[in-house]
Amino acid sequence: MKKKLVSVMLTAAMGMSLLAGCGNSAAEVAETATEVAETATEVAETATETAAEVAEEITDYGTGEVKVWVADNVVDFTNEQIAKFQEAHPEMSGYTFTVEPVGEGDAAGNMITDVEAGADIYAFAQDQIARLVTAGALEVVEDANAEVVKSENDAGAVAAATVGGTLYAYPITSDNGYFLYYDKSVVKDPSTLEGIIADCEAAGKNFYFELNSGWYQTAFFFGTGAELTYETNDEGNFTTCNSSYASDKGVVALKKMLEVASSKSFQNGSSVSNATNCAAIVDGTWDAQAAKDMFGDNYACAKLPTFEGADGKTYQMSGFGGFKLLGVKPQEDDMKLAVCDALAAYLSGEEVQMARYDAVLWGPSNLKAQQSDAVKADEALSALADQLQYTIPQGQYPGDYWSLATSLGDSIISGEVKADADDATLMQVLTDFQTTCESYAK
Repeated sequence: MKKKLVSVMLTAAMGMSLLAGCGNSAAEVAETATEVAETATEVAETATETAAEVAEEITDYGTGEVKVWVADNVVDFTNEQIAKFQEAHPEMSGYTFTVEPVGEGDAAGNMITDVEAGADIYAFAQDQIARLVTAGALEVVEDANAEVVKSENDAGAVAAATVGGTLYAYPITSDNGYFLYYDKSVVKDPSTLEGIIADCEAAGKNFYFELNSGWYQTAFFFGTGAELTYETNDEGNFTTCNSSYASDKGVVALKKMLEVASSKSFQNGSSVSNATNCAAIVDGTWDAQAAKDMFGDNYACAKLPTFEGADGKTYQMSGFGGFKLLGVKPQEDDMKLAVCDALAAYLSGEEVQMARYDAVLWGPSNLKAQQSDAVKADEALSALADQLQYTIPQGQYPGDYWSLATSLGDSIISGEVKADADDATLMQVLTDFQTTCESYAK
């Protein structure tokens, strides 16, 4: 096509030269030039259209094997979906697809250990994405697919799949986080923490929150705007700790945690199965059925509440959000890469996300799937979706951070840190905590 277009342009140039050489009028030359230009434009448009058609009509992607890793409970489901994909793409029939049970928690470690031997497509938890990018285990999402991912999935999931402004993975769920389960016969208004606790106290019921967990206690710190994140180098070592816990924002959060712990209704915990005399608990979707069984007809869910800080300001409780992502390993064969991209896009699309919810109740990240009647009728997922807009995707944290956070929570629950401590004392507690966190990145 390029040769044909060049030929037309050369003919046009020759025509212009002959017209001028024969002494034709300027008007005739201009008219002929216009006709030639129009012809050249038509050829150029035809060339573009034909090239696009050729690209769409590739009939031979070659042959090869594609290894796929997913959690054990969706292996059969994934095989079923791949069969549908193969029916829709006979041009890729030269490839065989093998699905193996490797959970999202293990996939990243296995890939980093040996990228070459790892899966071509694999599901993983979002907190592992930086390590995978550093290890060269993730292919950048192809431009056209990236546009679809960004427009069709919720902002939190897209952010979780993004590193340094570049999209490296396909979101498949937005369902890992925490929110409020409550007894609506006791808690009349779940929108404020103060109101929830007051209702629980009045009814002689318990309010559960896991204050000694580094995952849950960020609901307070991140809610006031305090920060705690880590950065890693190419070897996966922690190099930088970005923290502002030792600040006025951190003090406000710590004071509220002390206030909650001092309530007679407070119980430390986040498992419905272990809760007794409970009217409200902060937990996740994995305990939805247990919560339904416990609360019966009074079962209800909501995003986390707001709370009033010691500074008189109102804060929305925040925390970590979790997402499952689908990654594609870099390939030397461009045709195989195209096949992997196409399958990853398919497995992360609206139709399959909805089917996956129907099969195993995984909460979709796709915006249209989230608005489906079935998902909207799922009280737990709806509450989590409301909450995730106030969270940040969980990144990588040193193992020692989690132990340190437990110690901080324990000191609050035990009364080692006094509820009536002055600001200077609380600032010192947070300064010690932050300094230790920072030491993990040196």
